[in-house]
Amino acid sequence: MNLRSAFDPPVPAVVLAEGEFGTAGGKTANGVVMHSELFDARAVVDSTRAGESAGDVLDRPGVGDVPVVASVEDALATAPAVEALVLGVAPAGGALPDSWTDDIRAAMTAGCDVVSGLHVFLGDREEWRELAEKTGTRIFDVRKPPDEADLRVGDGRTDDVDATVVLTLGTDCAVGKRTTTFELYRAAREAGYDAGWVATGQTGLMVGAHRGVVVDRVPADFTAGVVEAMVCAVAEDRDIVFVEGQAALCHRAYSGVTLSILHGAWPDAVVLADDPDRDRRAHFEQYPVESPTREARLVESLADATVAAISTWGDPALVGEEYDRPVANVYHEGGPGRLLDAVIEVTDQ
Repeated sequence: MNLRSAFDPPVPAVVLAEGEFGTAGGKTANGVVMHSELFDARAVVDSTRAGESAGDVLDRPGVGDVPVVASVEDALATAPAVEALVLGVAPAGGALPDSWTDDIRAAMTAGCDVVSGLHVFLGDREEWRELAEKTGTRIFDVRKPPDEADLRVGDGRTDDVDATVVLTLGTDCAVGKRTTTFELYRAAREAGYDAGWVATGQTGLMVGAHRGVVVDRVPADFTAGVVEAMVCAVAEDRDIVFVEGQAALCHRAYSGVTLSILHGAWPDAVVLADDPDRDRRAHFEQYPVESPTREARLVESLADATVAAISTWGDPALVGEEYDRPVANVYHEGGPGRLLDAVIEVTDQ
């Protein structure tokens, strides 16, 4: 999927993050507000944080004073020129919350397209299709899997691309792989490279990746092939391609998708994301988090790639001794550039 081709960015948008803005559950909304090159967030809907600003809630560099309001109706009053509603939370269980229907209807009636990360597909439901036709709006269900015609097994065609391919992997889920991928891409652009990037999750698609898929919706046999096709498409006219990874090779629940992305991307270099304060896996307390050193050894044994650097959530000055390669925090000044320098050194880009 390439949402960039469907819009003329930056698109003024409302981001729906009810009850989750600034939390891990609202990571899609957080990412869109902080990083999206596709959507320009003009208001965030979260009744539990109404009256605050996105900058106050997220406390990250570069986040502006986007107002947080209680409803889409309030958002439309605050920013009447918006053109899209981004559903930035996927509630547990996957269903559309009843409390959201009025908000979505209000946005569509006001002429907003809907970009949904829900597990249920609004575009497959007659009531929403009819409303879209009536209001002249569009529905994008970003979790929809690729069409059957686009599914194929990997055949190694990434071996022939001229661009440098850089994959971001990690020691666990939710350790900053998507953020690291985007910050590397942005640092490369600022350094003068013709860079592009590939997303493997819904947040990356909404942020504006040049190609993307929600990889957990792809049948296992075809995951490597789908990733391979996206990398080749983005690499056609670019110097360097950054690919978002998922999970970890040492993760007993999700290692299959990690390996498929590694083999599909077949990168020249890998940046490994790690949270040094985490010793048990997110949502899997029964499993310990393996060391970055072990994860890096596995990566290098399963692909013809070098783990160039570590992207850490910690203070590099305090945790650097624990790592056997360059380390930086992408939220620290100059952090993305230091990671990019390490990549360039091992790839001779």
